Amino acid sequence: MATESFVVQEVRPGLLRSIGVFTATCVVVANVIGVGIFTTPGFLARDMGSPFALLAIWVLGAILSLAGALCYSELGTLFPEAGGEYAYLREAYGPVWGYLSGWTSFFAGFTAPIAAACIGFSAYLSHFAPHLSPENILVVIPLGPWMWRLSGGQVAALLALWLLSMIHISGTNRGGKLQAALTVGKTAAITGLIVFGLTLGSGNWGNLSHSPNGFIPEQAFQNIPVSLIFVLYCFSGWNAAAYLAGEIRQPHRNIPLSLLSGTLIVTFLYIGLNLLFLYALPISEMSGVLQIGEKASQSLFGPVGTDFVAALMALSILASASAMVWAGPRVYFAMATDGLFPKRLAGVHSQFQSPAVSILFQSAWTSVLILTGTFEQLIVYSGFVLVLFSALAVSSVMVLRWRHPKLQRPFRVPLYPYTPLVFMGFSIWILLYTLQGRPMESLLGIATVLLGLPFYYYWRRLSRSQGAPK
Repeated sequence: MATESFVVQEVRPGLLRSIGVFTATCVVVANVIGVGIFTTPGFLARDMGSPFALLAIWVLGAILSLAGALCYSELGTLFPEAGGEYAYLREAYGPVWGYLSGWTSFFAGFTAPIAAACIGFSAYLSHFAPHLSPENILVVIPLGPWMWRLSGGQVAALLALWLLSMIHISGTNRGGKLQAALTVGKTAAITGLIVFGLTLGSGNWGNLSHSPNGFIPEQAFQNIPVSLIFVLYCFSGWNAAAYLAGEIRQPHRNIPLSLLSGTLIVTFLYIGLNLLFLYALPISEMSGVLQIGEKASQSLFGPVGTDFVAALMALSILASASAMVWAGPRVYFAMATDGLFPKRLAGVHSQFQSPAVSILFQSAWTSVLILTGTFEQLIVYSGFVLVLFSALAVSSVMVLRWRHPKLQRPFRVPLYPYTPLVFMGFSIWILLYTLQGRPMESLLGIATVLLGLPFYYYWRRLSRSQGAPK
């Protein structure tokens, strides 16, 4: 690709650089910490078999996430614009690969997790307001062989979605304040839970001693691939600030700071929570428990712990949904700017300077997923290709260093090339394992991506006929 394309990156129209490092870090923390950390440790305890192995798998996940954050820091400072993987793959492998990553982001990567998060928020909110439960069916409408059901949980999810969307449409400044408040609130609540749980809770430090099978039982080695998938799922979102790169002030400094500090904050909170769970429950009682957060808190504090964890999880999920509602539209905005999505999505609100049409576009499709429930299938199908695109984005560091070695890089990945190679190696391992163990979901995920190809060629032809930028 010609060097001139790199010069254009700084002058793309539209979004204002109004996001500081603190807000960008909040987006990373909020996007990563969702319901996963309160549900997956029970399954990891079952598969790892010892406290040491359980903590070690979280440390490994943190190392891989930090490796990814370091690679995205180089890419984000090289291309300080909206879009994340879309921009990186476009420059490294060509526009079709960038488009397919953006296509996946819209149909599964952002919208499906937002839908799931909003439903999850309503589920935990129903702990205090039972009529908002996803199980509380309000309307049943027969549509041929299919019965469409509307629940109280879906209504609450839609209200949460559109409230967040309207706030983010009303401006980056207002959306940033909301994001900061939600993130600081949930970070403080999690920190308080860890501190008070470890100092005042009714736990037992003896639970952290190794199991009779040793520090790392044989079963742990056999279950590393599956366990690592769970852990990386909990860490997903460490790259959130990259999508907002076009609006971050002093991007050469603040993109790496936000990505790395956000990932480190999450790492400390995750290790602290796992220590808390082990302090509260023996590894045998943790094993296979889905609602591990509630069970551990009840063991530490009694019934009041369940109420606190339900409120904490509702807040945590709402903050995560807000971060995704904010970040996702920047991908579609970048694609529309390049003429590869409907041109209106490149529009910026005249008063609020936000990508309002892209936010509305995303929320409309997310609403469909909430109302139909298809987001669950999309999450399963998209898991394979999302890991694929993250690995491709990290590989872009090596491709661009080879193709454009003289480009100025404000941030360079330390321990290059080992850092991207480690991330790519584990990603390929997970992809091969998933393809072997879950071939149907993996192939359906790939098919979903390939469905974007005819649309890519349609938009490329249309943009060329209208004289839009390539």
